Amino acid sequence: MNTGPLPDPRTAVLTEIERKIAEFFGAGGKAEAAAAFRPEPRPSRSNKIDPDTVLKRRRPSPSHAERIALRRITEAL
Repeated sequence: MNTGPLPDPRTAVLTEIERKIAEFFGAGGKAEAAAAFRPEPRPSRSNKIDPDTVLKRRRPSPSHAERIALRRITEAL
């Protein structure tokens, strides 16, 4: 049962929108320009380096001998 191509659902929506636009302007409506977005520039970067914010290096992981010593200490507790 082949009924042919389906109608585009957007055409009905577009004709409805065009009808409402014509009705709006026909009733004396006027288009107003909206205020545009005006981004503010970012502040310039500082050359100062704060020592508190400098990334710290990762602490080295304990060696095999240190792990054994820590295990013995925890077992003794």
